Amino acid sequence: MSGDGFDAAIAEWLREREQDPTAADASVEGARLHSVAVNERSRALLADPPVPAAERDERVPAGGGRVPVRVIEPAGRRDGTVVVFCHGGGWIAGDTGTHRQHMCRLAAGTGWTVAGVDYRLAPEHPFPAAFEDCLAVARHFAAAGERVVVAGDSAGGQLAASVALACRDEGVPLAAQLLIVPVVDVLGGYADPGVNASYPSRAERAEGYGLTLAGMRWFAELYAPGDGQDWRVSPLRAADLSGVAPAVVHTAGYDVLRDEGAAYAAALRDAGVEVVHREWPTLNHGYFGLGGVSAAAEEAARQAAADLRGLLG
Repeated sequence: MSGDGFDAAIAEWLREREQDPTAADASVEGARLHSVAVNERSRALLADPPVPAAERDERVPAGGGRVPVRVIEPAGRRDGTVVVFCHGGGWIAGDTGTHRQHMCRLAAGTGWTVAGVDYRLAPEHPFPAAFEDCLAVARHFAAAGERVVVAGDSAGGQLAASVALACRDEGVPLAAQLLIVPVVDVLGGYADPGVNASYPSRAERAEGYGLTLAGMRWFAELYAPGDGQDWRVSPLRAADLSGVAPAVVHTAGYDVLRDEGAAYAAALRDAGVEVVHREWPTLNHGYFGLGGVSAAAEEAARQAAADLRGLLG
């Protein structure tokens, strides 16, 4: 990386993606199709994608139903740790297929099993459906005697952070949390000028770098209209963060969510929680899946697993 300018390779990637036929469809179904298209193309560019030793689908009991889970086992599994991974996609798109390579990367980088949650999506299943599904999976693996880590990117980072708070409150043992470009403050639905002013990146990076402020407003309206104060949506709004699991928080310089992620890392640290916070100044919101596009994104994605291993010794 040189300087703090926006990564040129990712800028070109975004220009190309704007020409994809799925980019013009502003519907929920269009967003889902675009998520599939973008992740398939970025995965195809990886020079040496990690290959799991084994992979299987399970269904974890949750309430009156079962949550689909994709379990990825790395070669030479180190110990009994399971990373419960919550995928991004604005709570409305994505699944363990679109984020399979994210999960494989974490499994290979940590040597731990990764269990990706195919949680219910909004708007068909608004808040708190996704939160309840992710929490149920974390409870399941903890009850099985595994050392559990929760992880996620973007909206999945929000789900992981809120699950970590719920685990603290319920006495469910949790070893750590990995939050990559997380959503942490949905108060005001990204439309309240006062809340937005607290986070300069919401104005500075409102558009032009992939995820937009308008996009975040749309996602929030579909997932949790009127519920932004609830810590299960906005972990930064929790009354008390003390005692929550140690955290790795990665943010990106060209991300509309940059400043709220940094604020959460600071709030955790102020509450006495052990935190590793890194900001990648030249990268954008979606960098975690762009290792085949940008050398800087590849470095950052690899560092997430290294930081998580380091945090747990």
